[in-house]
Amino acid sequence: MAKREGACPVAAFQKLISGKYKLRIVWDLKDGPRRYGEIRSGLLSGMERSAEVTPRVLSRELKALTMSGLIDRKDYGVVPPKVEYRLTRKGRSFVPVIAAIREWGHRHLSETAVVAEAAE
Repeated sequence: MAKREGACPVAAFQKLISGKYKLRIVWDLKDGPRRYGEIRSGLLSGMERSAEVTPRVLSRELKALTMSGLIDRKDYGVVPPKVEYRLTRKGRSFVPVIAAIREWGHRHLSETAVVAEAAE
């Protein structure tokens, strides 16, 4: 990716991670390679029962993460199809950033929830 004069790294970062599930996919892959169904199950485990990750949306997020160089897709070329996703070096370097976001959320979002409940 070529650097442009005056390009904002925050905007570039925001574009890289924009999407409903990208951060959670990268976070789930920190523990090692996963297949599509395992990624989908991991995403569903933290959601309300009525929510569902559609195959189209998940496929789009995985493709975008692959194109950005955060994850790698390995197709074993067997029948039935076996495809695994894993973090690249770039993706692994991103895990501490997500960990910091997660820690911030633990510290501050619970405070926000308490304040919002008190206001009701």
